[in-house]
This record gives sequence, structure tokens and C-alpha cells, in this order.
Amino acid sequence: MSTLGKILLVDDDNDILSALKMLLVSEGYQVSLTQTPAAALAAQNRENFDLILMDLNYSLDTTSGEEGLALIEAIRKADDEVPVVVMTGWGTIEVAVSTMQNGANDFIQKPWENDRLLAIINNQLKLASSQQQSKKLTRQNQLLQQEVNDDLGGDIIAHSQAMQQVLAMINQVALSDASVLLTGENGTGKSLFARYIHAHSPRSHAPQISVNMGAVTESLFESEMFGHTKGAFTDAKSTRIGRFELADGGSLFLDEIANTPYSQQGKLLRVLEDREFEKVGGNKTQQVDIRLICATNADLSQAVEQQTFRKDLLYRINTIAIEIPPLRNRREDIVPLARSFLTRTAAKYGKAPLPLSLAAQEALTAYDWPGNIRELHHVMERAQILSQGEEINPQALGLPSTQAPAKPQSQDTSTPATLGQGKDGNLATLASLELEILEQRLSHFNGNAVKAAKSLGLSRSAFYRRLGKSEQ
Repeated sequence: MSTLGKILLVDDDNDILSALKMLLVSEGYQVSLTQTPAAALAAQNRENFDLILMDLNYSLDTTSGEEGLALIEAIRKADDEVPVVVMTGWGTIEVAVSTMQNGANDFIQKPWENDRLLAIINNQLKLASSQQQSKKLTRQNQLLQQEVNDDLGGDIIAHSQAMQQVLAMINQVALSDASVLLTGENGTGKSLFARYIHAHSPRSHAPQISVNMGAVTESLFESEMFGHTKGAFTDAKSTRIGRFELADGGSLFLDEIANTPYSQQGKLLRVLEDREFEKVGGNKTQQVDIRLICATNADLSQAVEQQTFRKDLLYRINTIAIEIPPLRNRREDIVPLARSFLTRTAAKYGKAPLPLSLAAQEALTAYDWPGNIRELHHVMERAQILSQGEEINPQALGLPSTQAPAKPQSQDTSTPATLGQGKDGNLATLASLELEILEQRLSHFNGNAVKAAKSLGLSRSAFYRRLGKSEQ
């Protein structure tokens, strides 16, 4: 089996093909032979070659080189990256310049010197590998930079029993190569746990590539996931590497998997089952080796019943399902998380982290955090920036539940005044509690519904829906 690469030879002379094959196979290359431009293009459409070594003249025209130049142009339309080395017995400076202008990478005259030919082939393969790796790393860096802004970051904090159980399961699962489905509410840190799984897996040396499936439009789905070739569609001015290819050897994290367009779920299923795909505009099948991690805040079983999510795709992605608990179910972690966010924010702005007052700690622990860790992160960053004193007090948190404690009443064993106590002294209903929180959060952001919704981990439409419902 070849270890150096696959080379396509194109020449109409059987003796030359035999001699070249003998030379290249002895050096460790895998070789395919074709005798015409049409056969060469057909072979290129069937297989991926690491280099094409081709004659410039064929039986129809043995001196002008026009057939060879046309073949180079056709090769470049199909693949603008594969190295092309031209051979001809009619070598002149003009011909060499013409082939290079038409897309050839190098030129050698017949009869060739074996050492020189092997040196050219080796050099072109190294250059192609370096360029491909450079493009891949550039694309990965762009994707990683996009993730930074959404990073809840830091170490996993698991003082609560709920999180200790989840973390123990994650540590066990990370060592396997099984597909993992992370479920839980918005803002619980599912993307952080996906990165944790990858970092503690045997694939940690390779990249983890993340895709927000809710942000991938149906029209660009295949291009985004599988890549496209140059000229595949109007704006495809260069070959693009897709997310699956970028994740080869590592992990692929599909966030918000429930939002995958239904029409594209079959294509996603196929690559997950067969580990094979084709670029848009290409005919070559590429193989990929990935570890799949998915996340969603939706009920996928209900989505299957509503026929918005394929049952067979659900079976493929949930080999192991792990639910990340909401912050209200892990209250022992709230204050340690808050301190961690304060430290990170202080370092970001070159300040010392402010301590939390005892009252602030109590307010943090008492609040239910509908936006979960994401909301806590925003609250602590704001408190660190805006606090005027030497410590963070409850008022600086800006939480709906932050109120001055009610004065104790003698001989009164009734429920103390808390968030949601009506003006008449009676406890408020759930609807009025929700309305109070929504209105206070809207007021805090000076009527900016987008910011208010984001602080609660809600979309703008969901925020208005809840506000309207609570007012009824």
C-alpha cells in the first residue's frame, strides 16, 4: 500500500507509462495510468490524486501542446489545489511559460533524469501538503476565534452533588469514542462540557470544531458542513473546506442540533453513518474520522413526534445522553462560579476582583437564574464594572429578587416578605412573579428588550411572549 501518495500518469505512449510506473512504484508511490485527456479527467472525477504527471502532446496533435494546455485548464476547474507536473519532448521556454500560466506547477523535458523527476515530485507534494495544512489551520483559527466570544470558560465547578454526578459520568464517557448528546436549558454551559469531553478524550491532540446548527441556513448547509469546490456556485471563487473535513481526526460539536433543517437531516445522517461525504460541486467521495458531540435545549423525542426531527438521526446521535442540570438545581455552585467570573472579569479589565458581601452571596443563592450560568456571567461582569464600593452588595447585582430584608414582626410566624409579595401583603401568583421579573429586567436595561431577553437566556420573541402572557 502506498505511503507517499497517489499519482495519476497521463501519456499516450505505453512505453513511457510503463517506465514511469516502474520508477514511481519502486519509490513507494501508488500509480494510476491513463492515455488520453478524457480518461484523465474521468479518473480525476473518480479519485483523489496527490499529484498529476502529464504529457503535453497527444495523438491528435503531437507538437503544439494545445491538448495538454486544455487538459490543465480542465483539471484546474475540477481541483485548483492538486499539483500538476508537465512532461514533453518538445520543450521550449515559451512552452514552459505557457504551461505555468495555465496552471501547471512545474515542467520537465523528455527524456527525463530520474533523480530530477523524483525531486520535482517530492517538492510539489511537500508544497501541496504545507498549503493545505495552512488553509486548514487558518479556517480552524477563524472558527476558534468565533467561539471565544461565546465561551463561558474556566474550570468545571462541581461542589453540588448534582454536578458531581454529571462530571463523574462525563469523565467516564470522555475516554470512549461514543457519540454524546448533551441536553439542558439555555445557558447551562453545554458547549463548555463539550470542550471538556474533547479535552479529556484520546482525540485531544486534534481539533474540536463547533457548529451552531441554528445559524446554518438551509441554502448553505452543504457548503458549510461538507465544503465546496471552486466554481460550484456563483460565489464559490475558491475551494472551501467544510466542518467535517476540518474536524477529521478530532471531535465535531453540533450545537443546537434540533435546529438542523429537516430537509438536510438525511444528508447529515448519511455522513454520520458512513463517515463519507462529497464537497458541493465535486464528485469525489472523502472519508472522515470524527467523534460526534451534540447539544440541544429542545425535547428531541417530542420533535420526532412532531416530525421536525428524524427518528433515525436521533438514534445516531444519542448513544450516550447527558443532561446538564440548571443552576437552580446546583445552588452550592453559584457563589464559587460567581467568584470565578469576577476573577476573569477583573483580569480582563486590569483590576482586582471585588469580594462578595454576605448579603450578595445570599441574594445570588436565593435567585433561580432562569438564564443559568450565562445570566450569572453577565450579572457578575456588570457588578464588577459598576460597583462603587470595596465589595459587591445585593443592589449592585441588579437582580429582581434583590430587596432590603423586611423588618421582623413580633409574634408573627407568617411567611416573611420576599420577592413576589403583593402590595396587599399576600403572596403573588406565579404569573405575577414572572411579570415582576420581566418588567424589572426590562427597566434595568432601559427598555432594551433584546438585552433584557439575553440576560434571561431568552430570545426576543420568547421574552415578549412571556411578557404578554403574564399581563393577561
